[in-house]
Amino acid sequence: MHVLCVGHASYDLSMQVSAHPASNEKCTASAIQVSGGGPAANAAVCISRLGGRAAFCGYLGHDTFGEIHLQEFIRENVEVRWITRGTAASNVSQILAKPDGSRSVVNYREHDFLPAETPAPTPSDFGAILIDGHEPLLSLAIAQRAKHLQIPVIYDAGSLRSGSVELLQYVDYLVASETFSHQYTRQYFNQLAGQENDIQVDYSLSLSLKILSACCPSVIITTGENGLIWQHNNQQGVMPAFPVQTIDSTGAGDAFHAAFAYGITLKLPWEKLLRFASAAGALACTKLGARPAMPDLQALQSFLATSEQ
Repeated sequence: MHVLCVGHASYDLSMQVSAHPASNEKCTASAIQVSGGGPAANAAVCISRLGGRAAFCGYLGHDTFGEIHLQEFIRENVEVRWITRGTAASNVSQILAKPDGSRSVVNYREHDFLPAETPAPTPSDFGAILIDGHEPLLSLAIAQRAKHLQIPVIYDAGSLRSGSVELLQYVDYLVASETFSHQYTRQYFNQLAGQENDIQVDYSLSLSLKILSACCPSVIITTGENGLIWQHNNQQGVMPAFPVQTIDSTGAGDAFHAAFAYGITLKLPWEKLLRFASAAGALACTKLGARPAMPDLQALQSFLATSEQ
């Protein structure tokens, strides 16, 4: 297979609203989309749509949401044999999409973290491992084995979580959000100063890139509509985002990480890889909901061809 996606699966209830409701205010949604979601889960589906072979390793409950999600995976040709089922409820997310394309997310999670001993495939069966950090114990165990076998590990770092710092030493490609970058930089300087309280740091993306590059050979910091900055093989660069009409930015990062991880297995040249991933992320912004917006290969190739004209 091409990519093993390890981490979070949820069931998403996405609604399009004209404004975020205030306290004690009711509002009416103009559209609704319900489907499976979660960073690693969405990435597995996206990789399959792009023509790759993906497996998901994570948790689904023995409940209605878990059963529906499992059937979605099967329809999307995602390998499901390493999904752990249990009596704890499946994760559920309520998402409100705003007119400017931004969104608010409330996630409900009942199950405990999966242990390191959770049944998982051998990393050598895959061309790359994509980890979203939501299952820190299992993710660390898989990343350690992958590092030993020289299988590339991609870390989708959305926010600083329990186990994030320990995981970084086994990561080959860190694809971090601006939020993660800021959080990690702040923690870095607090630890350096030996203080428990936050100290004032003149934060910048370039500073975060420098700090993160000290612990990972290849780093990308994504900044939504402002594009990304990167360091790879001791070189640095920037790439603007593709201009699109944004309906819902939920899942844009998931599509980016999926295309990036799949592109690693295809051995795409670096800048072509970044364009491939950026285009997938842009397309994911053009529809309501994350899972429905994951692009297929034909849509992505058409979008890239049009963008190059």
